[in-house]
Amino acid sequence: MDVRTSGARAADAHAPGAEPPGGERDHPSTGAGPGVPGGAPDGLGPHPDELPDGLVVADETGLVTCFNAAAARITATDPADAIGSRLEVALPLEDLDGRRWWALTDPYGGLAIRAGQPERNLLLPGGREVLVSARYVRERPTGPVRRVVVCLRGTEARRRTERSHAELIATVAHELRSPLTSVKGFTATLLAKWERFTDDQKRLMLETVDADANRVTRLIAELLDISRIDSGRLEVRRQPVDLAAAVRRHVQALTAAGHTAERFLIRVRGPLPRLWADPDKIDQVLGNLLENAVRHGEGTVTIDIAPAPAKPVADGPTVERTAVTVSDEGPGIPEESMSRVFTRFWRGSKRGGTGLGLYIVKGIVEAHGGTITVDRARGGGAEFRFILPVGTPAYLA
Repeated sequence: MDVRTSGARAADAHAPGAEPPGGERDHPSTGAGPGVPGGAPDGLGPHPDELPDGLVVADETGLVTCFNAAAARITATDPADAIGSRLEVALPLEDLDGRRWWALTDPYGGLAIRAGQPERNLLLPGGREVLVSARYVRERPTGPVRRVVVCLRGTEARRRTERSHAELIATVAHELRSPLTSVKGFTATLLAKWERFTDDQKRLMLETVDADANRVTRLIAELLDISRIDSGRLEVRRQPVDLAAAVRRHVQALTAAGHTAERFLIRVRGPLPRLWADPDKIDQVLGNLLENAVRHGEGTVTIDIAPAPAKPVADGPTVERTAVTVSDEGPGIPEESMSRVFTRFWRGSKRGGTGLGLYIVKGIVEAHGGTITVDRARGGGAEFRFILPVGTPAYLA
């Protein structure tokens, strides 16, 4: 397969046994076919235009022989103009200090032990940033460079990740500052003027310190959960879970905190299949959804628990499932926000919170093999529904 792509293929097809352009032959260390960097010798390897990253290849003379579709999109350069031109002309890259990158790196000269260039941020004409890495292909470790392979990537995804991290840091700093300021203020006051306060005043200050310490602990737990979810390391320790009892326990805690019992309606429909799940994480899901319904919703908060239709699994039996629906009668979630509810930092109102709870809820439900959705309730409020597979451990099945 000739590497000259995107409308700029070679006009002279290689005859059987003929030497490819630039004198390149099959390379035993890579298994590459003639003129195909890293391609399969039988021609079954991926076409350069199928690669998600930009690929630019220059031969031993520094002339571009491959300029794939992704490279054309990233650099806004017509492949027909790039093929056959000098590498430094096809890719006029500069570092962040305005110095020409090819003159600095000199891939065809300089030290013969170099294998390439690590990924770095460089600039295209007009100031557009691009991530560039390069590999120098040699026939022997210190031999002349036979091919320069350049990989190009856009910076949009990395910028989004950096913005997300910056938002996370800013959110954490803001959420930590308030309770820690309170803790520091009350403890300093108690230490300095202990004898001046009555027992009731001391108790009130210590209760405030305790509540703020719990707030910090919850935030740290959320951050650890996010780290585990993002890295795929969230552990699920399955045990038998009584969902109805767990819901009643959370409702009792909310009524003990001052909410009226009449505001909650629990409906359990039909015999429920025995559910195996992580009880602590299910408590976290229920607590978050009920707290959201109470804080951001209005009217009656209805919790429905019912068997869900069994789901067939490929090459296996159908899986029994249980569904839990939490709905309220408040203003609900705007239609345009539905798709962002389970993303980081989404807040349904300006009533505080980190905006991380529903992101964690989604991660926990999916770690159990379940699904969670949001919709508009019949009463006009928000309706969250999560479905969990029964998940009986294999040794008990």
